[in-house]
Order: sequence, then structure tokens, then C-alpha cells
Amino acid sequence: MSLRSLCVWALFARGILSEVERPYGKVQDSGKSSNIAFHSGIPRDEKWQSVGHQGITIWMTGLSGSGKKTLSIALEYALVQAQAAPYFTNRLHTDDLRMGLTSDLGFTPEDRQENVRRVAEVARLFAEAGAIVITGTQSPYKANREFARDVHVNATLPFLEVFVDAPIEVCEARDPKGLYAKKRQGDVAAIAGIDFPFETPEAPDVHIKTAEVTVEEGVNMILAKLNSVGIHFKRTFEPLELSCER
Repeated sequence: MSLRSLCVWALFARGILSEVERPYGKVQDSGKSSNIAFHSGIPRDEKWQSVGHQGITIWMTGLSGSGKKTLSIALEYALVQAQAAPYFTNRLHTDDLRMGLTSDLGFTPEDRQENVRRVAEVARLFAEAGAIVITGTQSPYKANREFARDVHVNATLPFLEVFVDAPIEVCEARDPKGLYAKKRQGDVAAIAGIDFPFETPEAPDVHIKTAEVTVEEGVNMILAKLNSVGIHFKRTFEPLELSCER
């Protein structure tokens, strides 16, 4: 933080600065909230310099069982433990968030839309702070995924859509949460890809067919894209060693 910024905050805290000079944005209304203003602080570029890379959101989308959680955990490992110096990351998986932030939401189209909105806004905040944010959410509707991208684009933050692709038959065979088995027993109301279409991404930034590549290969595809985007300053992402398992 620059000396000038520190002085501004010190004067503001002591009540010396006028309303015009205070580090507040325009007072405005947003949704059901009124009389609110954005509070500026340390510039984003300074935060990014402190962690050595820009913030970015990696938005993984795909059917249940396609491999989003597996890939996100492996990618987090690749960024934190497999590099010469760890990257600042945060993983936001929809199952984890439904235990708290989105526990009040169900699986109606409206609730799925609100789920995406909340995840996108939280991801944006972490990306602003310089985190490489890894999200894992079905987000089966194109409009919702476009909203998530727009949240970041409007904040001038990089955003990568990663389509984690697997045929529905493969997802059913994997069935890591027993979701498809419950559906066959009539215990689940609606599943994307069975009860309503999963709107396939038309031009994802990364397309990973998890039935055809290993986890390491999928992670390396994302790392290669991160290198091409250029979010780091003086570093290059080291790929994972490949295994023979698929």
C-alpha cells in the first residue's frame, strides 16, 4: 500500500477528511439493499503483486459424476503442492457450499439460478483478492453460465469455463454419490441429462473428456490454458507427472 493511501486512511479514521475525499464509492441502491457504497482499499494490482499472480475463476461445469470434484481437487494439488512455490487458491464446490452458503436452496430452475449467482459472486470476491478460484457446479443452463462469466467480465477479472464432459452412461456407472441409483428408485425428483437437458457449452475455454483422458492429463490441459492466459508474473505452471490409469 502506498504512503499516500496510508495517509488517506489515517485521516479518514480520525474524521479529518470531508465526505467528498473519503474513500467511498457512490451511494446507491442494489436489489433490495439501499444507501450502500463500495469501500475501496488496497488497489487490486497491489494485492496481486503480493501473491505473485492475478486472480482468476476457473468455472467447471458438467453432469453429476462427470469428474468435476476429482479434477478440482487434483488441480488444487497441482497449484499448491506440485509447484516450486505454491499459488493462492480457493476451491468452491457446490456440494460443500450447500452445507452452508446455499443450504436454503433446492434444485428447481430458480434455485439453480440463485446457486450460480451466489457462487459467481463469492468467486469474484476471491479473484479480486488474487486467488485462483476453482468452482465445481453443474450449472446446466447456458444463461446461468453466461451470468457467471459476466460477473467477472464486468469486474475486469479473467474467467475460464471448463467443460468437464462425460457421457451420461459413464456418469451413471460412476455414480459417486448414488444419485442415479436414487433416481431409479424414485427418490430424486430431477437430474440434469435425464429429466431435463444439460445445455452443452458451445465454446468452453477448456474441454475435458474425462472418459478419454487421465486426471493428470485433464489438469495439465487447464494448467496449459492458465499459462496462455498469463495470470502469473514471473512463473510458469509445472505440469503433473502422467500416470497410466484412466
